[in-house]
Amino acid sequence: MQRRDFIKGAAGAGLAGMATVAPSLAIAADAPVINWRLASSFPKSLDTIYGAAETLSKRVAALTNGKFQIRVFAGGELVPGLQVLDAVQNGTVECGHSASYYYVGKDMTFAFDCAVPFGLTARQQNSWMYAGGGMQLMRDFFKKYNIVQFPGGNTGTQMGGWFRHEIKSLADLRGLKMRIPGLGGKIMAKLGAVPQTLPGGDIYPALERGALDAAEWVGPYDDEKLGFYKIAKHYYYPGWWEGGPQLSFMVNMQKWNALPEVYRQAFEVATTEANMMMLAEYDAKNPPAMMRLVQQGVKIHAFPKDVMLAARRAAFDIFDEEAAKNPAFKTVYTEWKKFRDSEIQWFKVAEAPYENFLYYMK
Repeated sequence: MQRRDFIKGAAGAGLAGMATVAPSLAIAADAPVINWRLASSFPKSLDTIYGAAETLSKRVAALTNGKFQIRVFAGGELVPGLQVLDAVQNGTVECGHSASYYYVGKDMTFAFDCAVPFGLTARQQNSWMYAGGGMQLMRDFFKKYNIVQFPGGNTGTQMGGWFRHEIKSLADLRGLKMRIPGLGGKIMAKLGAVPQTLPGGDIYPALERGALDAAEWVGPYDDEKLGFYKIAKHYYYPGWWEGGPQLSFMVNMQKWNALPEVYRQAFEVATTEANMMMLAEYDAKNPPAMMRLVQQGVKIHAFPKDVMLAARRAAFDIFDEEAAKNPAFKTVYTEWKKFRDSEIQWFKVAEAPYENFLYYMK
């Protein structure tokens, strides 16, 4: 399906019906009954990030008069949370919901489908995907993994994580064992930390037994649920490695191609709604959660300036090194960087001054 057809379908059926159940598409009486399984990377307890898959499931069923059903399985129920991409690629499940930067060990290009350090905000990521050419670039890349991908939610800019001890300078990162996946982890390694990739449900036990000195997940709402504040009281911002991290729905290509066209339209419209609703929910839930954490004795800190500057230098060194040896990365990075630089110029003029005035004047 061409992007313009998707946008047309989404605008006509999905975006106009966000607050209520969207009307069913024209489903023929003899349309087939199709049952899919979706493997999530996330536990059910994290209702907002896991809930995007449930939104998809409910909307697809409503749009197809119940003939296209998608059953959602939490991380670990069918496959481990960090193996969702492999399960979809191999046809173990028809589709999945995951964070593509979990798979940068296969190819660093996956990061552009989720979050790149010092990259795009959630709003800019959506713009790049839906209107700036990002969707086609990523779908071309995903083809070699036998997958069709769709934006499937965004958390907004994340927090920088939980630390047992205060980080006063760059030197305090040396030897620090931190749960941080993706390119953020690679940058932390350059700064002297020891990054580890763990699914959400495994972070607290590792922090509790001392296998980790620090851990990041999403932000106040999820982090409160996971209980990190009980062990590590120092909470840092910003999560410079995740300015607007996108989750993705991944579909096995053969299964996608075999779907009736009207079911594909239903799926695409439902992913658009799930993508929008996750960000809206996090933006509503994070502020009161932050207040509760502060009342629990959590100390909020900004990362020291030397950490921020060193991290930015390391990030773009890594990007340039990877582009020099990885043609797929270079193809996406070249276009992504042009888009990023253009967005920064525009947001610097309009959005940032307005928001900064509001924040400081309140």
